[in-house]
Formats: sequence, structure tokens, C-alpha cells
Amino acid sequence: MTTWQSTTVGPKHKGPPPGIVATVFVIVFLAGLFPVTVLNGTPRFPGPDEPIGVIAAFFTARASAVLLCAALQFGSAVPLGIFTATVVSRLRFLGIRAAGADIALFGGFLTAFNMMASASVLWAMTYPEVARSEPVLQFAYRVSFALGGPGFSVPFGLLIAGIAVTAGFTRLLPKWLVISGLVIAAIGELSWFDILVPKALPLIPLTRFPGFLWLIAAGFLLPGTVERGGTRQP
Repeated sequence: MTTWQSTTVGPKHKGPPPGIVATVFVIVFLAGLFPVTVLNGTPRFPGPDEPIGVIAAFFTARASAVLLCAALQFGSAVPLGIFTATVVSRLRFLGIRAAGADIALFGGFLTAFNMMASASVLWAMTYPEVARSEPVLQFAYRVSFALGGPGFSVPFGLLIAGIAVTAGFTRLLPKWLVISGLVIAAIGELSWFDILVPKALPLIPLTRFPGFLWLIAAGFLLPGTVERGGTRQP
């Protein structure tokens, strides 16, 4: 004799699908990197340890590429902010009242703000008058790098940590995703040392690019409905 157990699905969270929003964010952000890489011609975007002459030569020769990069980077901050608001709203919808959700909200919004600020400074550097003044250019470049480097990876790590810790305690996400998120978040917080130790620079991309994949995975796997009886569904 076979018995069937019926389940009743509770209300569904209302909001944009976070997995799709995260994907849009990543695509627009990566599209912004393409114009200033060697894949689109030389010279490439200078690193923070380059002499001012190299930096000035780049911004003089590739102002249009930098402008496109700045525009796309600025625009990508919008879906990141939407993703942050949506995920935190969904966590609260699922009954989360822990501080992790607020930490994620702070980290995500701060990352988006710093991205807009960094892109705005980058846009200012495309003007010939700025590129020709080495002291002004060097100041603007350092500010842009601080906001878009550790200013990105540190709060981005907080966004991931807030989601991962909260989802880990409540089993909203798979264990492998929670653990990998905590590792990425830890690297993001350690990238703060790039301000003091230039050799810590690789920690920034080690936070950024794996973090992009993590954000997309978490967005698609985080449940959006709750079955009465405690079983959650994406």
C-alpha cells in the first residue's frame, strides 16, 4: 500500500530573481574591463606600481577606452545594489533576523557606492587637462584604485560573508557553497593589507572573480518559497 503525503507551498518572495540580477552585474562589469585590457589593444591598464609616466601615457593614448570602461563600471553598480537589496529582502522573508543580513546589506551597498565613485574618478581622468598634469593624474589614479581595489574587495567580502554565514546557520544554501563563500570573504578582508603591503595585490582579483561566480550561484540557489512544514524551494 502506497501512501502519499501532500505539501502546501507557502507564499513566494516578491522581487527580481537574484541569480539573473547577479549575472547581469557580472556581465556588465566584465564588459567594462575589456576595453582597457591587452585584448583590445595596447598599452594595457597600468598597475599601481607603474611610474607616473606610464600611467600618463596610457590615459593620453586610450582615453576613449577608459571612458567606456568607466561608464560600464558605473552602470554595473546598479544591478549589484539591486541584488543586495533583493537577497537581504529574501533572507528576511525566509525568517532571518540575524545580523548577517544587515552585514550583507552594508557590504553590498558600500561596494556599489565605491564602484560608482571609482568610475567617476576614472571618467575625470579621461580629460586631456587631467592626463597632462602628472600630480593631478597621480592623485586621481590612486583614489580610483583605492576605491576600485580594496574599496571593492573588502566590502564585497562582507556581502558574501553576510549571506554565507546566515545561510549556513539556517541551511538555506548547500554546505559547499557556504564554505567557499567564507573562504572568498576571508580573502576579501585580507585584501585590506594591500594598502600597506603592495604584494597583497593578488588578493583583490582572488576575491573579485571567484566572488562573481559565488554570487551567481547563491542567487540561483537561495530559496524563494517556504513549504508549510519547513521544506524550502528555490
